[in-house]
Amino acid sequence: MPAPAQRRIVFRHIDEPGYTSDLACYVRHGGYEMLKKAVGMPPPAIVDEVKRSGLRGRGGAGFPCGVKWTLLDRKSGKPIYLIVNADESEPGTFKDRSIIHQDPHQLIEAMMISSWANNVKQAYIYIRGEFPQGARILERAIAEARAANFCGPNILGTNYGCEVYVHRGAGAYICGEETGLIESLEGKRPYPRIKPPYFPAVLGLYQCPTIVNNVETLCHVKHILEIGGDAFALIGAPNNTGTRILCVSGHVRKPGSYEFEVGKITLGELLNDVCGGPLPGRKFKAVIPGGSSAKVLKFGETFTLKNKDGSTRTLTVEDIPMDFDTMAACGTMGGSGGVIVMDDSVNMVEALANINAFYAHESCGQCTPCREGSLWMKKITARMVHGTARAGDGALLKSVADQIAGRTICAFGEACAWPAQSFVQKFGDEFKAYPETKKAAKPAGALELV
Repeated sequence: MPAPAQRRIVFRHIDEPGYTSDLACYVRHGGYEMLKKAVGMPPPAIVDEVKRSGLRGRGGAGFPCGVKWTLLDRKSGKPIYLIVNADESEPGTFKDRSIIHQDPHQLIEAMMISSWANNVKQAYIYIRGEFPQGARILERAIAEARAANFCGPNILGTNYGCEVYVHRGAGAYICGEETGLIESLEGKRPYPRIKPPYFPAVLGLYQCPTIVNNVETLCHVKHILEIGGDAFALIGAPNNTGTRILCVSGHVRKPGSYEFEVGKITLGELLNDVCGGPLPGRKFKAVIPGGSSAKVLKFGETFTLKNKDGSTRTLTVEDIPMDFDTMAACGTMGGSGGVIVMDDSVNMVEALANINAFYAHESCGQCTPCREGSLWMKKITARMVHGTARAGDGALLKSVADQIAGRTICAFGEACAWPAQSFVQKFGDEFKAYPETKKAAKPAGALELV
């Protein structure tokens, strides 16, 4: 059977010929009609629609969006803030940038609907520093929307107002973590906060109740309001509703961003039917399905999962549906939707060395296990690829990773530990054989670096 067709909802106008990022084009295509509908509804009704939709966060954790909104401390008397996490720092992920560059008003409209629903008077878009053009596009779009009374004071003639600000980060991966982002937005070093007590819904920006949602997540809010929460819940799979944008990179013939109903396409269908399969003369070897922090899957391995009725089913990597729950049951995660594909030309030790170097560089340094351990893992794999590998390096890597995961304030500990744990577990033979492999491959007279 061929792979299911894409269902482009958030990406409806992305790459559409003639579609531009300006307000006039957006309005011609029905833009801001849902905001007009929203301001005529009681705010709690919108929150209820989002909750009934079952929408889960598309930024990595997959936490239900509507539930996050209901956790806001609305009785504190403090202002409520909305922050759009547009940091998109997870390697292998490049969907939010497309929305920002090509359809910024979709995000702004969704922000205003969400702000109305939660009585937010001040909203921020926290965008990573490497997106300077995206920041300029958003600034222009906000100015257009404000001039047309779609944001700012007295939105659409009501007595409700909400200002939107773009805040550029400085390119730190840790600012993708919501409390690290909040610290950065406050002008401080982006050290993630301890939860509890610092849950953003209670003690967020300036110690006030705060919503932090990913770009793709918020864009879905507009479409939930358009079709209704119950109808949205019928899209995708149970507990995995709506569509997801999957960013495929690496060794496939047609890399790119694709939007499908959650759980309606398998990993094999995505890579073979949609992305054209492996490069000529190559075979798939491994895939990281949710951004670089997700555990790697090895082609050829199988998973035995329990069904709700108590029966079991066996899945290969190609059989895994692209949904949050099945990915978790297979020992990895859907994460941010960044699908990184590696074929049989890849040396897994060298691939892990690249990942380890990234996480050692990006650790904020607050927690000792992460600060020291990520650097140790980088040094071990650097030593291996530079010709001084030791027979026990694979076991040492896993030992260090095991002492990081679960011992840090934020999930960065898991983000840097999971790749090392899974690479060594799935490709342990390559790590054991690497010292001799490297010696055989090293040209005469080559320098050894320690």
